[in-house]
Amino acid sequence: MIFTDVFVAVVLISVVLRLYLASRQIRNIAVNRAAVPAEFQGQISLEDHQKAANYSITKTRLGMVNVVLEASILMGFTLLGGLEWIQSHTASMAEGLLAGLLLIAAVGLMSSLLDLPLMFYKQFVIEERFGFNRMSKTLFVTDWLKGLLLGAAIGGPLVLAVLYVMREAGDLWWVLAWGLWFGFSLLLMWLFPTVIAPLFNKFTPLAEGATRQRILDLLQRCGFDSNGLYVMDGSRRSAHGNAYFSGMGKAKRIVFFDTLLARLNDDQIEAVLAHELGHFKKKHIVKHLVFSGLGSLVMFWALGVLANSPWFFAGLGVNPDLSNGAQAMALVLFMMVLPYFTFPLRPVMSFLSRKHEFEADAYAAQQSSARHLVSALVKLYQDNASTLTPDPWHSAFYDSHPPASIRIGRLKMLQGAQ
Repeated sequence: MIFTDVFVAVVLISVVLRLYLASRQIRNIAVNRAAVPAEFQGQISLEDHQKAANYSITKTRLGMVNVVLEASILMGFTLLGGLEWIQSHTASMAEGLLAGLLLIAAVGLMSSLLDLPLMFYKQFVIEERFGFNRMSKTLFVTDWLKGLLLGAAIGGPLVLAVLYVMREAGDLWWVLAWGLWFGFSLLLMWLFPTVIAPLFNKFTPLAEGATRQRILDLLQRCGFDSNGLYVMDGSRRSAHGNAYFSGMGKAKRIVFFDTLLARLNDDQIEAVLAHELGHFKKKHIVKHLVFSGLGSLVMFWALGVLANSPWFFAGLGVNPDLSNGAQAMALVLFMMVLPYFTFPLRPVMSFLSRKHEFEADAYAAQQSSARHLVSALVKLYQDNASTLTPDPWHSAFYDSHPPASIRIGRLKMLQGAQ
């Protein structure tokens, strides 16, 4: 079939392009491994620079294995009959919507199991080798099981509702399904800080003192209302540090990893938080929601077209059981192939994300200090072993944040203007 040929070609082109970008990343980092970039000399040692290079190269090589493995699994599920085999078993265990829900659950569980070996290797070999892993194997398994149970508890009712709409709502079912999905996404954003995140981490209020007061003064200057300042026990799992705010409306929380607080001084903490607040003040969150909402609406429209197209199923090697889960099979196939057909859009998404990062940096320079943000970022690059010399093409496709040298260069220009 023509669509089969198109599908195979798109997957092969995507795999080749991803492997090419990864090879460029490895080559560029290796070529620049021998010396610290001029703009970072005196701030980051050669030892730390080379550690970051080795860490980035090792992760990229694992990513190359993952690219090939994911494509192989996709072919196994589709053209080699994996989904047909799963459908034959789930259809014999249930009927109608329940059969569809069971099909999606089975595919999700199998996919999660197939992902486990590389997840385990990354955590307990790579992260361990470079001194970042602090997670026990028991915690790793517990997190995985919690994720499965949470996915079933949250995703199960949503998937069942979408399948019902697909079957009963007529030709415009995709509009109602999109409304369900988008509304549910907003609900999860609101519930995440207080209901979901505490299932995996412990959050304690930031202690009274100079650091807390410094942050409260910054929030007042920025006109930001939050539902509290919290410290997360990120050190239970990793030595990496971060800070973020989550939630919506009055449920917004500001969260600091304990590893971050242990490494940065008050000036640097204020600058990092000012950057995060910049995303809020520049309405990046709202813009992301609007863009995500419109993009997902287009995706649901496309699914609406493909779910009623026999060539879509046949071209991917599937003969859907029309009485037991054809809607579910359409969902599964669509979600599996979508990343390969949309991969060329990644540079656009990365560009927009980096644009927002520059805007948040500029806001932080106004509300705090460009100099302090520079020193914080340099320390975070060092602590997280982030490469200072990414390949430009690889960065254009994958990096949501600007390359270190460009980002620091812009901040230094802002610092000079202050």
